[in-house]
Amino acid sequence: MSPSAPPIVLIHGLWLAPHSWRGWIDRYRAAGHTVHAPAWPGVSDVDEELDHAKAPTDIGIARATDHFAAFVRALPEPPIVIGHSMGGLITQILLDRGLGYAGVAIQPSRPRGVLRFSLSVLRSSWPVIRNPGNIARAVPISAAHFHYVFANTSSRKESDRFHEQLAIPAPGRPFFEVGLAEFTPKARAPTAVDFARNDRAPLLLVAGDHDNIMPESMVYENFARYRRSPAPTDFKVFHHRPHLITAIEGWEEVADYALTWTARHTR
Repeated sequence: MSPSAPPIVLIHGLWLAPHSWRGWIDRYRAAGHTVHAPAWPGVSDVDEELDHAKAPTDIGIARATDHFAAFVRALPEPPIVIGHSMGGLITQILLDRGLGYAGVAIQPSRPRGVLRFSLSVLRSSWPVIRNPGNIARAVPISAAHFHYVFANTSSRKESDRFHEQLAIPAPGRPFFEVGLAEFTPKARAPTAVDFARNDRAPLLLVAGDHDNIMPESMVYENFARYRRSPAPTDFKVFHHRPHLITAIEGWEEVADYALTWTARHTR
């Protein structure tokens, strides 16, 4: 593998399967990259037919991060790591562990220390966090709530099509871990990263300005927390994009920008 085409690892978020990356996989392979889209433990692999009922019931961020870290370490060379939503938080944690050639965190969940919040975040997470018992359960997402969280710039008909194709239940524990991170000592918080680390790989943070669950302002604060680090860090917002930025119309622009940015900052 030449330095101009490093391998790529795509990490999906919650309520979605790795199948949400299929367009990206084909596009990046056509550009000469070896592309991997590993599933969260307990989720259908991307080359399998998606089982919409198959989901982990009790997995937290630490175990999921260890799972993806083992995958990255097993590759013959460091990859570009691109994560969406909770996968975007895991991308930041992996880079903080010294893994990855470069990272792109797309609409990432909040690391510990990012304090901005909004009512839309609360509304988006409410089906999970309203019941503390969901910490050890897999919680499905209804078609109506999927429209609000993921595809609010689309018609309900189009949103329902994405829901039917891509939605799976989400483990509840990561929602609680993100929500309670500020009340957890940093050494024990699974969402903690060292924002000031000076030797991590380049990192791009991406936001959508119509995102309800990971609003642009929250992603920008996430970016700003890295201001003390000299490592290359950048922020990009895409307009009129909801949370399903990886699959909805216009995803190609996001995919191309991510790849171009990493190439520019790793030569």
